[in-house]
Amino acid sequence: MSYFKNMNKVTFEGPKSSNPFAFKYYNPEETINGKTMEELLRFSVAYWHTFVGDGSDPFGAGTMIREWDQYTGMDLAKARVEAAFELFEKLDVPFFCFHDVDIAPEGQNLRETYANLDDIVAMIKDYMKTSKTKLLWNTANMFTHPRWLHGAATSPNADVYAYAAAKVKKGLEIGKELGAENYVFWGGREGYETLLNTDMKQELDNLARFFHMAKDYAKEIGFDAQFLIEPKPKEPTKHQYDFDVATGLAFLQKYDLTDTFKFNVEANHATLAGHTFEHELRVARINGMLGSVDANQGDTLLGWDTDEFPTDLYATTLAMYEILKNGGLGTGGLNFDAKVKRGSFDQEDLFHAHIAGMDAFAIGAKVAQRLIEDGVLDSVVEDRYSSYTKGIGLEIVEGQTDFHQLEQYALELGEVGNKSGRQEKLKGIINQYLLEAYTGVYAS
Repeated sequence: MSYFKNMNKVTFEGPKSSNPFAFKYYNPEETINGKTMEELLRFSVAYWHTFVGDGSDPFGAGTMIREWDQYTGMDLAKARVEAAFELFEKLDVPFFCFHDVDIAPEGQNLRETYANLDDIVAMIKDYMKTSKTKLLWNTANMFTHPRWLHGAATSPNADVYAYAAAKVKKGLEIGKELGAENYVFWGGREGYETLLNTDMKQELDNLARFFHMAKDYAKEIGFDAQFLIEPKPKEPTKHQYDFDVATGLAFLQKYDLTDTFKFNVEANHATLAGHTFEHELRVARINGMLGSVDANQGDTLLGWDTDEFPTDLYATTLAMYEILKNGGLGTGGLNFDAKVKRGSFDQEDLFHAHIAGMDAFAIGAKVAQRLIEDGVLDSVVEDRYSSYTKGIGLEIVEGQTDFHQLEQYALELGEVGNKSGRQEKLKGIINQYLLEAYTGVYAS
C-alpha cells in the first residue's frame, strides 16, 4: 500500500525552482571538501516524530492526519514500516533512527514485547535489503512507561534496573542485526526531582555500572557500533545527570568510559542547558567526543523542548563550521529529531519540513566551508592569541614559567592594553558570507 501516492521522489532543482517538493540547495551529489553533500551531511529521519507523533501537547489532543493510523496494535506497527520506507525512498535519505517502542508496541510482559520487536525487526530487515536507507542508530525508550517514573539505570528499584538492562540488551542485539552504526543512550528520567530522597552517588555509580555492562555485552556479541550519550538538562526530569556535554564528559572521565562513548548533541537540548548549539558542538569537538547530531531548533520565546525543524541559517552555518572542523561526523549523522508544528497536520507537511531542514544544513555547510577555506575566523583567533606565540606567552604555553617569574614580569609592566574583540564585525562578515552564498548559488 502507498501512503504517499501523490508524492514523487524529491530531487534537487536549484533555488529558482518553484516546486515546493524539490530541494533548492541540498544537492546530494555536490561536493564539499572532497565529500558529496550526502556523504558529509548524512541526513536521518527520526521514526518517533515522523511516524508515531500525533501532534498532541499538554493542552490538547492529537491533530495529525496519518493514513496508517487507521490500524492498531501490530497492524499499525507494520503499516508504519511500510510508510517509513516509502518516505525514506521519496526523500532519498541515507539513514533513519528509532526507539524500540516506536517500531513495536510493548506487550503484556517483556517476553511479549520481545516477540513484537522480533516480528517488526524482521520486516524492517526485509525492507532494508532493497533500500539504500540504513540504520544510523537505535535506542531503548526508558522514559514513557510508568515503570520508569523514578528512572531506569538510576532507579532506586533494582527490579526496574534489571528491566532496563534487559531492554538495552535487546536493543544492542537489534542494532547488530540491522547494522546500526551507533547506539544512543538518552537518560530522560536518569536524574532527580528532589535531593531530599535521592542517593546521588549510588545512582551515578549504578549508571556507570550499567554502561560498562552494555559495553561488555556489545563486545560479547560483536556489535562494534559507536556508543553515544545525548545530553539534556531537564524534561522530563527536573535535573538530569547528563545535563550538558561538559557534565557528561566529567562523568565519562570519572568512570573510565571515554574510550567507548561520544556525544549525540541536540540543538534544542543545548538551549535548554543555557548554551548555544555551537557551544555544545565545540566542547564535544575539542575533546574528541563529537559523535552525532540531533538536528532541530527550539523557540526562543518558549522555555521547553519544542523540537522544531531547523531553518535558522545562522545556526546551521555555525553548527556546520564545528562539524567540518571535526572532519565530519564519522559514523554519526544529522538526525532530524524534529516534529512538524501541531497546525501542520497534513502528511505532505512531513516533506515540506524535511526539505526545509535539509536545505538549511546544505546552505550552512557551503558557507561554513568557505569561512574555513578563507581562514576568516581562524585568522582572527590566531591574531587574538598571538601573545602566546612569543616571549612570556610562549613560556606559559610551554610550561617554562611559574608564579615567581610571572610576578617579576608583571612588576615591570606598564599599563596593560587589550585588543577589541570585534564581535559585531565578525557577525557582519558571517552575514556577508551567507548573502554571497545566495548570490553564488543563484548566479550558477
